[in-house]
Amino acid sequence: MLTADYNTAKLRKIILHYVGSKNNLDPLTISDKALELDDQTVEQLQEGLLFKFKSIAEKFSFHHPSSLQYHEVYNFCQQLFADPENFEKLSGNIARQLYEATTHPKVKGGEFYVTYFEGLPIESRMHKAIGLFKTENKSLFLDVTKDADGFALAMKEGVELTKIDKGCLIINRNKEEGYDVLIFDNQNRGEEAQYWKEGFLGLTPQKNEFHHTAHFLTLTKQFITEQLEGEAGVSKTDQVELLNKSINYFKEKDAFDIDEFQSEVFADDDMIHSFRQFGTRYVESNDYDISSNFDISPDAVKKQARVYKSVLKLDKNFHIYIHGRTDLIERGTDNDGRKYYKIYYVDEA
Repeated sequence: MLTADYNTAKLRKIILHYVGSKNNLDPLTISDKALELDDQTVEQLQEGLLFKFKSIAEKFSFHHPSSLQYHEVYNFCQQLFADPENFEKLSGNIARQLYEATTHPKVKGGEFYVTYFEGLPIESRMHKAIGLFKTENKSLFLDVTKDADGFALAMKEGVELTKIDKGCLIINRNKEEGYDVLIFDNQNRGEEAQYWKEGFLGLTPQKNEFHHTAHFLTLTKQFITEQLEGEAGVSKTDQVELLNKSINYFKEKDAFDIDEFQSEVFADDDMIHSFRQFGTRYVESNDYDISSNFDISPDAVKKQARVYKSVLKLDKNFHIYIHGRTDLIERGTDNDGRKYYKIYYVDEA
């Protein structure tokens, strides 16, 4: 995770455009002037806009298959960092690029905010940053006012600052590699969601410790829950035990070593061979080279641990969550052919 103090960053410029869906023939409205806001509004905006980035660990960079010189948004950001006085024009160019990416019929139009921050401290240095935000979904709010006769009630439509649909923060560091970029997308389901990250921003994950850790945990979980499902002699409880061993290895170690991991988690030579074959297919299908040694990212482990749930699902009646000691679970079949699990414990919570 970037060790940045977002509380000290200052919002210097903000402009609002409207970017509709090009596919649906919605309009694109480009503003000529940045917004002029009072100090209190600016303070609330900078806190709200940067709030979500505080919990984002994965970093991306701008990417182009040929060269970054052909990446439009990257070039506009590069020009903006070099010449902030040209903010209005360059923000409009970025909005036009977003509009060109809205080609999916399910993409919604919305307000598009381009912001310019200064004074973002990262690793003892102050950095500038460009923020891109898009709102697509609004909520109704009750606006209560007091008058001479009592209270008046009105309905207003708006967006909570902490619930903005899409956001991107481009930090002015590692320019030659495509900058350090953080991104969030609250509507990231479905094919239409790809337009923000891929069609518009053209991002690729930075291959750092977070990326290596997250990928290897994903690979391992898929191997245990999918590949081993059909292999003889690997029961559900065995799969649960392997999941626990895998996540515990990453929680307890500071650095990853593939030989050590395979030996401690799988032990069996046949299973290790099957795991290596699965890893080869994973690499080919995801176009990703897995490092055999890397520093483990605690942030990636914490994120992956949420989906590393060790659960036995029995028909539609029972879910058994297992956190360890699979030797305390006994599986069997009674005289009527009904399957059962016998669980041993000491204390009842």
